[in-house]
Amino acid sequence: MATLTAPPALQTPVRADNVTKRFRQGEAVVEAIKGVSLTVHDGEFVAIMGASGSGKSTLLHTMAGLTRPDEGRMAIADTDLSSLSDAKLTRFRRRKIGLVFQAFNLIPTLTAEENVTLPLMTDGRGSQAAERLDPLLDRLGLTPRRRHRPDAMSGGEQQRVAIARALITDPALVLADEPTGSLDSVTGQTICRLLKELCEEQKRTIVVVTHEPSVAVWASRVVVMKDGRVLTEFRTADFPTAELLTAHYQHVVNAGPA
Repeated sequence: MATLTAPPALQTPVRADNVTKRFRQGEAVVEAIKGVSLTVHDGEFVAIMGASGSGKSTLLHTMAGLTRPDEGRMAIADTDLSSLSDAKLTRFRRRKIGLVFQAFNLIPTLTAEENVTLPLMTDGRGSQAAERLDPLLDRLGLTPRRRHRPDAMSGGEQQRVAIARALITDPALVLADEPTGSLDSVTGQTICRLLKELCEEQKRTIVVVTHEPSVAVWASRVVVMKDGRVLTEFRTADFPTAELLTAHYQHVVNAGPA
């Protein structure tokens, strides 16, 4: 199995300082995230956990620069995303951040390898595709499926293609929003194991949003959100099984802020 080189280290891949994001719903204004501060360190695997509506996906989207905060500062690799124009933010995201979503977001008319290399092509770096593609497909077990289109692949294979697409630009930070939500439990655990291996082998920083303890247990640290705020955080080493993690998670959510 191919070994991929580690990306350049980011001293502080993610730093959120008092970040607030509001959305208008009709006449009402809803604060999706409220004064969130969070630091993710280089090479760390962090799970952001919470129920639907807790603000976890909105927080991830602000990390990715897909949503701009109304207050506070979101910095990636010591770059304040709010200081970048839309064009510079798009270029920064393509080169520094790998994104993985629940719905895969693959282009149905393209083959697996065409989907994977698309970020390099759109960024004017198509010449780098040849040297990066084969090791990446091999590492993710996709070489036999490289010329298949998404409708000829299983859900797990499509998600691995989506992960390969996120990694082809060699980002030091990978953000995944419910990456196992469309998969069965066995395939979901395979994806979790793959993300953990990418973190450990290549020192990539990975942030995963999930509501599933069976996903969060693969991370090294869990950040729990409720009602738009960070409620608490804990190390998974203290709760090494999904059952123990579930019990602790439910306890802290029901107990609320200390």
